[in-house]
Amino acid sequence: MIEIEVDPVAVCHPTAAPGYGKRSAPSQSPRTQHDFSHLPEREAYLAAYIDRLPDGAAIDTKTLAREQPRYGQQAVRSALRKLADLGHLLRIRERVGEGVTRWVSRTYFSRTARPVVWWQRFLADRRTGGSADPTPAPPAHSIAYRALASLGAADKRMMLSARECEELEPLAAGWFARNVTVEQFRYAMTNGLPAAVQCAGALARRRLVDRIPPEPEHVGPHRREASPRPAADVHRRATEVRAILRKNRTAVPG
Repeated sequence: MIEIEVDPVAVCHPTAAPGYGKRSAPSQSPRTQHDFSHLPEREAYLAAYIDRLPDGAAIDTKTLAREQPRYGQQAVRSALRKLADLGHLLRIRERVGEGVTRWVSRTYFSRTARPVVWWQRFLADRRTGGSADPTPAPPAHSIAYRALASLGAADKRMMLSARECEELEPLAAGWFARNVTVEQFRYAMTNGLPAAVQCAGALARRRLVDRIPPEPEHVGPHRREASPRPAADVHRRATEVRAILRKNRTAVPG
């Protein structure tokens, strides 16, 4: 499991110009220490960093690269694209102003990963003046679902659809019931892939079935492994057995 430690510099992070900057999506799940454990380390770190910034904070590529210590502009740009692909980030351009029209960039961030249809409804309601919260917050996805959804970020050949993640979730849950970590799961699903993957869902299903690890052995509290006999004890027992065999041979009538 990846442990994220957000640098204290986030507290002093620059604020964007009015109307720009981070905007939090509505109805997010409560913050926990494991919100981004399904993501690769780079994306998980930056997602946790952004999550703790206040609304209005500048979260453009250049500012994020300058304000946090781990990643440069190219890495930040790539990570933001992946966060958008996985439903944590939405960037749009909107026309604003009365009389003089101008375009501004809006960036919405969600700690809870959202499917495309959720973002579409959210934007539609904003533009029509509807509810700012288009749908109730869906139940938090299981670690199995989130791990499946993260495979595409680990290797683009294993990008799964939301439907495939739902269908494969019970199989993946069997892995985590056997104390497998997200990193171990992701490695098993993406290691040794063929050069071209025709159907990521079918390949994931096959690997989930064929590569599932054994169930952990539960050793009872009073069960102990038999201690090996000392060499002297083994030698003594062998001597006794040979003596018994000689005695028996002597006692056999000729």
